[in-house]
Amino acid sequence: MPHVVLDWLAEHVELPAGLTAEQLAADLVRVGLEEEQVHAAAVTGPLVVGRVLELVAEPQKNGKTINWCQVDVGAHNLPSDDGSGAPGTPRGIVCGAHNFGVGDLVVVALPGTVLPGPFAIAARKTYGHVSDGMICSTTELGLGEESDGIVVLGRDLLAGEADDVVPGQDAVALLGLGDETLEINVTPDRGYCFSYRGVAREYAHSTGARFSDRGLAAAEGAEPADGVRVPGATPDGFPVTVHDDAPVRGVVGCDRFVTRVVRGIDPAAASPAWMQRRLTQAGMRPLSLTVDVTNYVMLDLGQPLHAYDLARVAEPVVVRRARPGERLTTLDGVDRTLDAEDLLITDSPDTPDAPDAADGSRILGLAGVMGGASSEVTATTTDVLVEAAHFDPVTVARTARRHKLPSEAAKRFERGVDPRLPGVAAQRVVDLLVELGGGTADDAVSDLDRVPAPEPILLRVGEAERLVGVAYPEARVRELLETVGCTVADTPAIGVVSVLPPSWRPDLTGPAELVEEIARLDGYDAIPSTLPPAPAGRGLTRAQRLRRSVARGLAEAGFVQTLSYPFVDPAQHDALGLPADDVRRHALRLANPLAADRPEMRTDLLTTVLDTVRRNVGRGTEDVAVFEIGLVTLPAPGAPAAPQLPGAQRPSDDDLARLAAAVPDQPRRVAGVATGRREPRGWWGPGRGADWSDALAAARLVADRVGVEVVVRADAQHAPWHPGRCARLSLADGTLVGHAGELHPKVLETLGLPARSVAFEVDLDVLLGAVPDEAFMASEVSTFPHAKEDLALVVDADVPAQSVRDALVAGAGDLLEDVRLFDVFTGEQVGEGKKSLAFALRLRGADRTLTAEDVVRVRDAAVAAAAERTGATLRA
Repeated sequence: MPHVVLDWLAEHVELPAGLTAEQLAADLVRVGLEEEQVHAAAVTGPLVVGRVLELVAEPQKNGKTINWCQVDVGAHNLPSDDGSGAPGTPRGIVCGAHNFGVGDLVVVALPGTVLPGPFAIAARKTYGHVSDGMICSTTELGLGEESDGIVVLGRDLLAGEADDVVPGQDAVALLGLGDETLEINVTPDRGYCFSYRGVAREYAHSTGARFSDRGLAAAEGAEPADGVRVPGATPDGFPVTVHDDAPVRGVVGCDRFVTRVVRGIDPAAASPAWMQRRLTQAGMRPLSLTVDVTNYVMLDLGQPLHAYDLARVAEPVVVRRARPGERLTTLDGVDRTLDAEDLLITDSPDTPDAPDAADGSRILGLAGVMGGASSEVTATTTDVLVEAAHFDPVTVARTARRHKLPSEAAKRFERGVDPRLPGVAAQRVVDLLVELGGGTADDAVSDLDRVPAPEPILLRVGEAERLVGVAYPEARVRELLETVGCTVADTPAIGVVSVLPPSWRPDLTGPAELVEEIARLDGYDAIPSTLPPAPAGRGLTRAQRLRRSVARGLAEAGFVQTLSYPFVDPAQHDALGLPADDVRRHALRLANPLAADRPEMRTDLLTTVLDTVRRNVGRGTEDVAVFEIGLVTLPAPGAPAAPQLPGAQRPSDDDLARLAAAVPDQPRRVAGVATGRREPRGWWGPGRGADWSDALAAARLVADRVGVEVVVRADAQHAPWHPGRCARLSLADGTLVGHAGELHPKVLETLGLPARSVAFEVDLDVLLGAVPDEAFMASEVSTFPHAKEDLALVVDADVPAQSVRDALVAGAGDLLEDVRLFDVFTGEQVGEGKKSLAFALRLRGADRTLTAEDVVRVRDAAVAAAAERTGATLRA
């Protein structure tokens, strides 16, 4: 996110006296630039410059060597021993770094200083001495993440400008550590705000402050005081050609390329202190004068630039797409394999170094992303070639993501850079290199300009009122659009104006975008909060209502709904004991996962629900009952790969069909897990632990809420459930719905969950697809009383209770309203290899009160059906 420092912003726009970062944030939020964070002064208290007078190395018993230093801190020295009270005694400070010596100027935090962290400094006894302060590193000062030791002024900071620095001088002001910095959040459509030029413009829109556009070129009509004089192109400029034989979306990757040459730069010249301070405040590390100047101008104006060592570049520069097999070592030292869509900067075959490509050309860098190591500016560079170009945003964005290079240049190019800015920015770099580095600018200028002329947008003046709901007079519409920088002209049509957006606003492409600007600048607070009326006849779909009913039912049954990320680790399949050929192991792998240890999309919901349970159990909560409703991803074997579709245009119907064919199926499921006790212990008794029946009841509850009858059968082996304690739920036609039961002991041991934990997982989409239409029709409610009848049937131990229940339902007929299994008994009373199943039958007639004869007839028919189908006998 961009960082804004007030004194730098004041060079572009008039700021009121006493403006704070908090007030600046409030002013900017009115025009849509939200505050990310206000960074207060990095350091408070007595941070001063010190000069090392003495340094004694003292080896310690632990093998470490410390330095006992005497440091002159000017007026902050200790009072003299002569009793005069005048400061004169240097401060003794212990320091463990070894990258400095006697005579060096260092930064000293005296007692009372608070460094970033916060880290308060006090005098303390250490290593046999009283250390009266601390000699600071860049990391301790908050000036950078990396540090090889303490800061030496004139070498690490203020290089070449430390001659006027004296001991005792305030280092907070010297290093800019007392400035507040505002970090703002910029939306992708407003890339121009990644610069002080853009932020200053928005501040002027918000407050009416006077704004001076330093990004204008005086040669294009602006006054020299407001713009930069930019010389026109000359025939002898450093030649540049663009050969884009494979444009993306039909758009050439580069339409503007400016080059300038500066010779005789002093390689020992350092960036001035003010520039180093500003770069540091922006989060960039000062490197060298040439690199710092290009970075500074980029931050100031928003135009990314690049500097090449002129001695290592041969003309002409050629902008082209990568060829198969080409590679490039970028400035970060990484050797990269290039893609045919990557846009490259190359030079001619006459380069003195070994060629990269088959035609002898050498790759200088990835256009708009990062330069190559072969032509980088070094400590001996005296002549530089300055590049300022305009590249296609989509091309840069794809290259940056493909190579995982989110550079500062790429962040700006992919959001859109002003195509009229390269000449101005290049001239600013030239001027600074001449001024600060003693260089001489060549008169030759190269400017390849193929920027297409902007197309005006036809806007109905009443469109703003139609979309926003606020009455904007035509004069107000014109005023606001011209404030943005648009040129507004009349058209022959009444109530229609022609709007030409400014070059720095590539996001203004149609009437809706213009209306958004009108609403933004007029003030979002002027837009009334009006709740639109809900159209009649609309609402939740049948599936949505049923899903909510399922969630309510499970919550009423004591389960807590949770939400987990759908990303899993392949090792989780092993933890669940899935066989090697299990289809659930065939998962969709992400090319760019959010977490390296979660690279796959889940193929079942239970895996991530168990992760949630593990987290709760690990924090001491063992009585857990949770559920989740979510999608799983099931890639089809042999499915085609997703096509690479062009950006910024609508794909064809064939493209969409191919894309749809590559998208894996994503059914919606509901899964739950229960551990520990389902009923707590108390004065009423010992409570009850969760068992397989709770998981099966929850799964059947889901089906009941949807309105679908499911068939329950034992499933001998289905990981991660316990063999013999797992139920298979299916539709009447055998379609699998899900599983429920007790989890396998080895799985529970691997996951660290309590023994006898239970779980269920049901395919909600299968249930929703099986809902009969009559399920949503109201059934007649009988006004007659019901009759109850209990049956205890003895069957073989391997006969499923579901089979017995189904037989009872079939035999009882229409008078049966409900049947429920309420007891299972085994023992010598029923015989070896037998079990007793007790069912409660509820009978009701629709047109009469049932007689005793009716009840006996239904009872006998039900028992007969059970005997015929399952061999059941009435228990004596």
